[in-house]
Amino acid sequence: MMILLVGPAFLAAALGVVLLVVAVLSAALPGRPEDWRRLLVRRATWLAASGAAAVYLWGAFGVAASESAFGDGADSVPAPACRDEDIPPETVEGLSHHRASYLPLAFDCVREDGSVYTSDPYYGVANRTAPVLAVTAALLAIGAGYASELRLRRAAPAAPGRPQP
Repeated sequence: MMILLVGPAFLAAALGVVLLVVAVLSAALPGRPEDWRRLLVRRATWLAASGAAAVYLWGAFGVAASESAFGDGADSVPAPACRDEDIPPETVEGLSHHRASYLPLAFDCVREDGSVYTSDPYYGVANRTAPVLAVTAALLAIGAGYASELRLRRAAPAAPGRPQP
């Protein structure tokens, strides 16, 4: 069920990233709108947020696909993601079970001796990239709000008896 939800959500986020890259470029190139700085920051904020969503959803899609492949037909136990051709056969020996996690993203393979190895190193990259992009989006949004407030304060007339900032 999770795989049916994650796939379309990832495609929507990826499409959003492509559209926002075009929008950011259009605000940065000549012939741009008059209020281009504010527009550029807003579009960059949405780009970072969409990027965070796309990276996370791509990883969640991988976890869901690995979880879905487990126990689905012949040669599906232990999990196929734990027996990938990139993983040495001596590492796969003694495979006991797996653990899937969506926060943080992980599909870990557990051996009988208790040692754990990840089925895909991409999950570590996604676990670092998505939060960095989300924090970047939040900081850009806060900065844009602060700049708008500062612009409004500068444009407002000073109250009588108060100096203009």
